[in-house]
Amino acid sequence: MERKNIFRVAAAAAVLVAAMGATVYAQEKYSLTSPDGIAFSDFKGYEDWSFVSSARTDEVLKVIVANPAMIEAYKAGVPGNGQPFPEGSKIVKLQWKSKKSTEAPFDVDVPDIFTQAFVIEKDSKRFPNTGGWGYALFNYDAATGKFTADPAPADCGHSCHVAVKNKDYIFHPYQTR
Repeated sequence: MERKNIFRVAAAAAVLVAAMGATVYAQEKYSLTSPDGIAFSDFKGYEDWSFVSSARTDEVLKVIVANPAMIEAYKAGVPGNGQPFPEGSKIVKLQWKSKKSTEAPFDVDVPDIFTQAFVIEKDSKRFPNTGGWGYALFNYDAATGKFTADPAPADCGHSCHVAVKNKDYIFHPYQTR
């Protein structure tokens, strides 16, 4: 009987240690702030946000997700209806290095190593010079399992987003399902 109790206590302790580790990791991740003052904690829960679109460059595969406020705006026709995204809209581009699948019976690139979370938030008071949008890049080091705020400004000088000014500075449309 005593042996069963020891096993239960040991199992409970292991679960508690794992939960504490996950909590410490989440606290560390969400304690980061970009040089432009964008807090990673503003994007808490992004892992469960809805899919907007995907993109691919020669080096990176991207999955773009948005918070509920932005998804609602997309579904209402923003930006195609001429309306801007509402304040508080947030979008995250999750970025992976790619590799060729060794399992698929056809030629396909799949995510390999997660590298970055590029975050964008709409706050016209804080970011009046960039169409109301703030940008930040949080790099992920797969070897350590930790994020860091990229020290370089992430707004690309805003010049790259001017091409989509009529779309409220957002490149990625909400994809048909």
